[in-house]
Amino acid sequence: MYGTTTKTSTYTVLDVRKTFEGCEADIRTIARRTAKWSMDYVDKIFYDILILAENEYLQSVDITLLEDGSNKVLRASKFVVNSMGTSTESERAGKNNEWTDIPDTHLSVILSYTSKWKSLSEEQKVKFQGSLKISWTPSKIDNSFPHLSNNNAQLYASKGYELQKTNYK
Repeated sequence: MYGTTTKTSTYTVLDVRKTFEGCEADIRTIARRTAKWSMDYVDKIFYDILILAENEYLQSVDITLLEDGSNKVLRASKFVVNSMGTSTESERAGKNNEWTDIPDTHLSVILSYTSKWKSLSEEQKVKFQGSLKISWTPSKIDNSFPHLSNNNAQLYASKGYELQKTNYK
């Protein structure tokens, strides 16, 4: 053996849910601080996020604050899934103080999907989408946010299932 290692996924649906607890707290805080979404709407968003994650269809989640009219992204938080991680513990949710209620802006969510999702037939996708609370539509926003600076924020994890948060401003 020449230093060969194998990584086996040992996380469960409960680990996925536990990992996303910090993300949920962040999204709720952003919704409250910006006053753009009701908690009922956040419940629906988060329900869909969890179902997608539990089925290994979710690659990332972006929460964006956009200017009305132009849809220019002013601020964003990106949560990227790593199902082959090594971390077992989450950091505390937070680092959302720069999210404020700016006039003439709105929040949006961008979901990016895994190759597992993309390999489904249209019929399978339509059937799965029927179990979601929101009718998701394609986004034209460049979610690499090239005009914003970024910094790594929290890492949420449970048994190697990781969610890395990055803030953009």
